[in-house]
Amino acid sequence: MKTGGAHRKNGKMELMRNSVPARWRAQRVEAVAVKLPFRDRSEAGRLLGIELAACEPATNVIIVALDRGGVPVGAEVAERLNAPLDILVVRKLGVPWQPELAMGAIAGGVRVLDRRIIRDFDISREEVAVVVAREALEIERRETIYRNGRPASNLGGHAVVLVDDGLATGSTMVAAARHVRSFHPQKLIVAVPVGSSEACSRLSKEADNCVCLALPASFLAVSQWYADFRQVTDAEVQELLKRRHALFESA
Repeated sequence: MKTGGAHRKNGKMELMRNSVPARWRAQRVEAVAVKLPFRDRSEAGRLLGIELAACEPATNVIIVALDRGGVPVGAEVAERLNAPLDILVVRKLGVPWQPELAMGAIAGGVRVLDRRIIRDFDISREEVAVVVAREALEIERRETIYRNGRPASNLGGHAVVLVDDGLATGSTMVAAARHVRSFHPQKLIVAVPVGSSEACSRLSKEADNCVCLALPASFLAVSQWYADFRQVTDAEVQELLKRRHALFESA
């Protein structure tokens, strides 16, 4: 698959529209012009929200953001679609002795494992189970902190938009999508400001639609496409969720 590209103009990286694969152009209405890098997650979310408002129905929608970096993006999308915002905690499963290398991801009761990594590194079932158990506890801890007693949204019968700040390999989003599918949503849309063409192609098989604003040709990490990619704190996540929840609680 041919991938998208970017070039420099006036010192900024700008997406070359004609280099985006035709398949992905067809899934966008191109309601916004995209220039890379994004200033920050909020700007990326605003642009993504405008695009989604132009190409997706704005009724019966719930925005579900992946923690933590997806929440500022999701909050802006929720604002533009006038939709409630919820969170999904997804954890990478790191190789036991090299935790920065992912051997899979977990979301709720869904596990996505990279069998090739597990085989090549000769990781035993017991070692995988230890990592899964540890990350499941971390998911529970974060869910408790972020929700602050609020129940998870009922996703059944809704159009669910899964949002993150970008897709590199797509493993965590695959786990998220399969978890959300288990609740039988009316429709499942994966939406990100930027991603690799490989990851977006992978997610198109998991969701009804995959909306990605920018598909740079040379994709090393999500962070390279943001001028400000500072870590999102637990406090920021709590505040964004609380603010959005209050709007719909009082409606």
